[in-house]
Order: sequence, then C-alpha cells, then structure tokens
Amino acid sequence: MEDLTQEEWAEQLANDTNAVVLDVRTDAEVADGIIENAIHIDIYKGQEFINEIEGLDKSKNYYVYCRSGNRSGQACQIMEQLGFENAYNLEGGMLEWTGDVVDL
Repeated sequence: MEDLTQEEWAEQLANDTNAVVLDVRTDAEVADGIIENAIHIDIYKGQEFINEIEGLDKSKNYYVYCRSGNRSGQACQIMEQLGFENAYNLEGGMLEWTGDVVDL
C-alpha cells in the first residue's frame, strides 16, 4: 500500500494502463459524484465488501479513495492482506480532490 498525494495519484493514474479506480464511500456519499470509471464498493458493508474485493483481479493496480483518505487507507490494508500487490490510497480523499467527478 502506498499513500499518494492528490497530484501523485492523478499523475500515476493517468499513466497507468493497468489501473482500476475504487471508491469505498457510502451510497449517500457517492450520490454527490464519483471519479469517472470508478468501481463503487462500500467499505462499511463488512464481509460483503471483502467478498466483492476478493472477486477483483489481483494483477491490476488499484487507486482507492473515500471522503477523507481514512477508509480508503483501511481498504488498501485489507486488499494487501488479501494478496493485492498494488493499492494506492488517495491522501485527503474527495475533500481535497480537484479533478473531475461525474454523477451516477
């Protein structure tokens, strides 16, 4: 797991052909907008979250975010424990995100 600043995250993501963006916020938070092409899996769903994460391709690079960067950091740690090698946490989360967002 690696914590990346907003700039590092956006730059690395833009240059990564093996990237998957993962939003771990709640449904209510996602209603305010989501980073384009992100997969939404709510970390508060406990075992269901783990089940969905286990179904993801471990060979991909995951760019994970939440509202502030706290839950996405936890999600990255869980992913690491499940055998994911490349999970990148967005420091500051959506609170500091200046990039584009789309409505679901």
